[in-house]
Amino acid sequence: MFKELAPYLRQRAVLLTVTHIEDDQIRVNVIPKKLKDGENAALTTPLTVTGTADELDNDLPATLVNFVSAHLQLRNTLDRAKAEMDAAAKTAQAEARSKAKATAKKEPPKPETTTPTDTQKPAQPVKDEPSRTASLFDVPAPPATTANSATESAEGDEILAESTEDERVDEIDDFDEAA
Repeated sequence: MFKELAPYLRQRAVLLTVTHIEDDQIRVNVIPKKLKDGENAALTTPLTVTGTADELDNDLPATLVNFVSAHLQLRNTLDRAKAEMDAAAKTAQAEARSKAKATAKKEPPKPETTTPTDTQKPAQPVKDEPSRTASLFDVPAPPATTANSATESAEGDEILAESTEDERVDEIDDFDEAA
């Protein structure tokens, strides 16, 4: 029984309790002790075996071999996984640092904040409207953005100004006649 526990005892202390239960039944508890406070609880899982003295003499060594090998394998797996995670974390930190340095070097200086300049909107095509006679209630059209429409608009304003002048003269003549 102790030959089977020897590999495990090299790495961890084990508490053995042997108890008489009923008639000829004996219970053996193998309880591994924690080495550190932050240690994984799976490494301290206890083993409890109950049987007669003959059964324990025959089966306990094989059970202890399985128990010790499972615990040692679990410990090796946990150690390997922890080492791999540590290496991956170091690699990720190194990559993050190198990316941060690279972006800091490549980043051009930011220009001072400026107000957006007036952008010119593209001219919209002007539809030709049929000519019509001017009226007192007409409102002059807003100035167009193209050179052609600006000259057309200027000509239209001149014509409108002439027609309103003519109408005023006619009104003055009508007023004079009525007086």
